[in-house]
Amino acid sequence: MHIDCDSCQVRGLACGDCVVTVLLGAPPEGVELDAAEQAAIGVLADTGLVPPLRLRRATG
Repeated sequence: MHIDCDSCQVRGLACGDCVVTVLLGAPPEGVELDAAEQAAIGVLADTGLVPPLRLRRATG
């Protein structure tokens, strides 16, 4: 999974409650998460330790 914050439809509106911003500070080059990292973040979000991923990809 590649998370490109520049293409997120809710950038600015939901950044403060997005796991990328909380954990990584929304780096300009985006974030690449493998399956194990996605699963780990899902567990953290499901237990309330971090907010969920808020990415909503913009459609062209």
